[in-house]
Amino acid sequence: MDGQSRNRTTPLADTAIAAKSVPDREKIKKRSLDYVLRTGLAGGLAGCAAKTVVGPLDRVKILFQASNPQFAKYTGSWFGVVSAMREINREDGVRGLFRGHSATLLRIFPYAAIKFLAYEQVRAAFIKDHTQETPLRRLASGSLAGVTSVFFTYPLEVIRVRLAFETKRDSRSSLARICKQIYHEQPPSVQKSTPATIAANSSAVAVAAESLAPQSGLANFYRGFIPTVWGMLPYAGMSFLTHDTMGDLLRKPPVSGYFTLQLSASAEPNRRPRLTNTGELIAGAVAGLVGQTASYPLEVIRRRMQVGGAVGDGHRLGMKETAAWIMREKGFRGFFVGLTIGYVKVVPMAAVGFWVYERGKLALGV
Repeated sequence: MDGQSRNRTTPLADTAIAAKSVPDREKIKKRSLDYVLRTGLAGGLAGCAAKTVVGPLDRVKILFQASNPQFAKYTGSWFGVVSAMREINREDGVRGLFRGHSATLLRIFPYAAIKFLAYEQVRAAFIKDHTQETPLRRLASGSLAGVTSVFFTYPLEVIRVRLAFETKRDSRSSLARICKQIYHEQPPSVQKSTPATIAANSSAVAVAAESLAPQSGLANFYRGFIPTVWGMLPYAGMSFLTHDTMGDLLRKPPVSGYFTLQLSASAEPNRRPRLTNTGELIAGAVAGLVGQTASYPLEVIRRRMQVGGAVGDGHRLGMKETAAWIMREKGFRGFFVGLTIGYVKVVPMAAVGFWVYERGKLALGV
């Protein structure tokens, strides 16, 4: 059976979606405010849907990555993941599995909205026609979109992680108290520096840097930002690159008949057929898997930096100090703690995210 005849047997749900894609209205220009708002809305809804699907796994993964003492005994096995979720459910109920989720949604909507709309805009600037569809341009577009979204939403991520990290009922903090605590935390150099230690410092440059660098306040809400950026470059870049590449592969014979929707007679010339629900889910799942693998070690470092003030003596650790601490305590494997959960989490999350985004764009007419 050839690809054309297979397209005629598209499932009813996908056929209905294809019918909506008939461009009866005027095409919206990518540079217009209307296009930006619509893609932003689709992206924000996609992010919220994806995060809600994996909310309980996200809570457990944060506890494992940040080495929460109460849950350290559960790390390293699938049974441990289940046991950790059971303990949380036993102590706090279903709400405990979604602790910090409201902050997650508050952060993820603008984050995903900015990420997807930034990708569309950067991609349109880097790739003006099909002759410029190169892996490097796709990678750069995704990386820049990810960094842009992180910069504007990172403080909310720090607050969310701190909320998810707390487990004891009698020591839980309100949102206002956690924000105040993060704001006033200081690195060791500030708390331990005295006139005598400063005078003993042989490097004038080091003293000047210490006096000029932000030691507390709003800078604390960007704790772990540098490793986040380094991690976002491969994660967002590889995710979008893989998603687009998988889309190319699924649109090629002999599999195109199974994973693409039939174009309408009034469709634009040279327009690529949309993927079916199954095709979009597959492309998104593979994209998330590749992106997670490329960026996971830096994600572990970032999580440990974000909760630095909530464990130990409350001092703020730098990126190198955190990496050294992880290596010293757990060795090379410490950088991949919770990776199994990460895989289980990222496959449905990325699949749902890309699927909702693409279908959201279709519903919004972009």
